[in-house]
Amino acid sequence: MENRKIRVGITHGDVNGVGYEIILKAFENEAMCDLCTPIVYGSPKVATYYRKAIGTDTNFSIITQAKEAADDRLSILNCCDDEVKVEMGQSTPEAGKNALMALERAVSDYKNGLIDVLVTAPINKSNIQSDLFCFPGHTEYFEACLGNGDKALMILLNEHLRVALVTGHIPVRDIAAAITPEALEEKTKLFAKSLKCDFGIEKPRIAVLALNPHAGDEGLIGKEELETITPTIQKLKSQGLLCFGPYAADGFFGSGKYACFDGVMAMYHDQGLAAFKALSMDDGVNFTAGLPIVRTSPDHGTAYDIVGKGIASPQSFRSAIYTAIDIFRNREREKEYSANPLRKLYYDKRDDSDKLKFDAVE
Repeated sequence: MENRKIRVGITHGDVNGVGYEIILKAFENEAMCDLCTPIVYGSPKVATYYRKAIGTDTNFSIITQAKEAADDRLSILNCCDDEVKVEMGQSTPEAGKNALMALERAVSDYKNGLIDVLVTAPINKSNIQSDLFCFPGHTEYFEACLGNGDKALMILLNEHLRVALVTGHIPVRDIAAAITPEALEEKTKLFAKSLKCDFGIEKPRIAVLALNPHAGDEGLIGKEELETITPTIQKLKSQGLLCFGPYAADGFFGSGKYACFDGVMAMYHDQGLAAFKALSMDDGVNFTAGLPIVRTSPDHGTAYDIVGKGIASPQSFRSAIYTAIDIFRNREREKEYSANPLRKLYYDKRDDSDKLKFDAVE
């Protein structure tokens, strides 16, 4: 398993954004193909256009089916309109349409076992909307089409920090009502499971942030901490999870306390992501946990303002590929280790011989 080459599906995202630039830059180093078999779902025509625009010499093969991809080179699977028009830095319906076409083909190939993991380049969440895509982002899309009833959890991560969200892409005015004991418990358990199975942390320590300033100041600035967050933390602790808090977000990140934990559970999008991106804009990764598929992406958007200038950094995208490969292998190990568990061992206190007993696990 350690030497198995992972087949990484890559969707090209918005053709007017930095997707192709970061993809092509990431694979300028041919050693990337030693780690995986990359298959870009997109347009060879657009890839060639951007290759010339940014002055890179990254080579790629053109394929029509994922099974045609060679192990030692970048492949682009043509799944878009032949006459797709590129308008750098502009949001257009055509760009959204072609972004969705790439997503649909990649999802279909994943369902058919042709790719192992998926890395998505940035989309424009507005122009991709249609009868087939009515979601606030990738996370909700994959939950709907690949979750099989499982719930998704957004995790932003780098080598030193992992931040998960209780609420995701919802308006700020709806946040407080969405933070229920049930939602917080569900998301924290998902986070703990992911930290164990996806990142190999046997007993993860999770910090839970407060919702209100100063953690509510004992109810003076809101009662969510007293009525919802603290009781849920205590319940989770009683079930064996190592959860701590609630911590006021500003002091928690400002003092560097996050370094003491394996994961941080934030109450809402900007509470967690603003701090995360301030600390890790260049190498951050967005991971959709909780689903059968391993899906990652760079932690930035389409970056229309710098498209075609050759200055977009591929580091976050490259890190997204590394993370997807690592998580896939961690899951495979977890399956292997749990397939044939050892029988339960215990001592019978009634037996003075102190002889080790065996009890088969049902």
